[in-house]
Amino acid sequence: RLTSYWMVFSMLRLTSGFTMRSGCFFARGLFSRRQREAHSAPGWKLFGKVPPRESTPKDSRTIQQEYEAKTSKAGHSPPQPTSGRRKNLQFEPLSTTALILEERPANLPAKPEEEAQRHRQEYNEMVAEAKKRELKEAQKKKQQMKERFRQEESIASAMVVWNTEILPNWDSMRSTRKVKDLWWQGLPPNVRGRVWSLAIGNDLNITAGILTLKSLWRSYVESIREFGASMADRESSLDLIKLDISRTFPSLYIFQKGGPYHDLLHSVLGAYTCYRPDVGYVQGMSFIAAVLILNLEEADAFIAFANLLNKPCQMAFFRVDHELMLKYFAAFEVFFEENLPRLFSHFKSSGLTPDLYLIDWIFTLYSKSLPLDVACRVWDVFCRDGEEFLFRTGLGMLRLYEDTLLCMDFIHVAQFLTRLPDDVSAERLFASIACTQMTSGNRKWSQVFSALMKDKEMDKSGSPCLKSS
Repeated sequence: RLTSYWMVFSMLRLTSGFTMRSGCFFARGLFSRRQREAHSAPGWKLFGKVPPRESTPKDSRTIQQEYEAKTSKAGHSPPQPTSGRRKNLQFEPLSTTALILEERPANLPAKPEEEAQRHRQEYNEMVAEAKKRELKEAQKKKQQMKERFRQEESIASAMVVWNTEILPNWDSMRSTRKVKDLWWQGLPPNVRGRVWSLAIGNDLNITAGILTLKSLWRSYVESIREFGASMADRESSLDLIKLDISRTFPSLYIFQKGGPYHDLLHSVLGAYTCYRPDVGYVQGMSFIAAVLILNLEEADAFIAFANLLNKPCQMAFFRVDHELMLKYFAAFEVFFEENLPRLFSHFKSSGLTPDLYLIDWIFTLYSKSLPLDVACRVWDVFCRDGEEFLFRTGLGMLRLYEDTLLCMDFIHVAQFLTRLPDDVSAERLFASIACTQMTSGNRKWSQVFSALMKDKEMDKSGSPCLKSS
């Protein structure tokens, strides 16, 4: 029995020894591997540096305690707070300007009195300036709120006039001075869609309802599937519509896929492509349709959209009638030189032609270039005055930024006009437009444009002398 006990004891001893040795082996292998990995890094081999220690970051209280312990061991007592300093050693200033009022640490020489006084004066000036800015911001906000209340009251009173006086008697009152003045101030949002519909009209006599729109779109898609490769152009239009919808007012997130107006915008654009295959879909149409959808019902938006694109100016641009577009640009330059001669000569010397910025403005009726609320104000008067106001708005834009544009070269002017500032306000823009006169030598826009069109016809037919010969 003693022998068996001794054998068991020996086996336990051998096992424990092996465990301890194996534990030491594994531990030694683990730590040595970590050490080798740390020293095998390229930075440590190349520069012979010691790897940094892995230590937890210390807070301010721990750092101060270590500092006090270090100074006490060195025979120095920690500095006692003076009556002029804050007793809270954990003090964290709310701003860097507050640091100039604090005394220097005890291990540094004290500030000279002149320097301390100067710092105190600078701090007081900073505080006074900050208070002045806060007061100015408060006054600005108060003024903005006051202006907002005034605008809301003006819109409410104008809405009553439109609903009770103007709209019931539209045909007799639309051309009166009172209505035109009220129109210039901007249409109330509640009546904007109805006024746009009446002003644009329905010369095409479209009576399509919602079901007709959907059937138009369905027949359009079916025709693509039926004719296959022969409908390549329509397929490309369909792909372009899908691409453009995702880029229409992306900040609103209502026309993108999954948004509440995505399918509606898709239906209107697709239905128009089926309705006018001779025009098809052109980039920029999505913005016009989106603005109409935001202010009108589906069927009314489609009717207004089709009739709006049927206007001479829009049809010339969307069908890319180069000769007619050049006449519009030439008429614009006549009034450009009349209103802004310095900027006109600057553009001429830089080689900057109107097509570089006007095409984008006209294609989208400023809905892409301006903030949406400002663009709607432009649309209000455009529905009242027609194509002339589109070019007058362009001149107002150039007048608004004339001083800035005069200091720019060709590249920067083109970049600026294709991406206008986001802070354009309707009041500033319309004040600039009001200063722009659409007369040149007692000739109005329509007269100047008609004269250019006659020149175009004469160029085509030839001079009378050539005919007689």
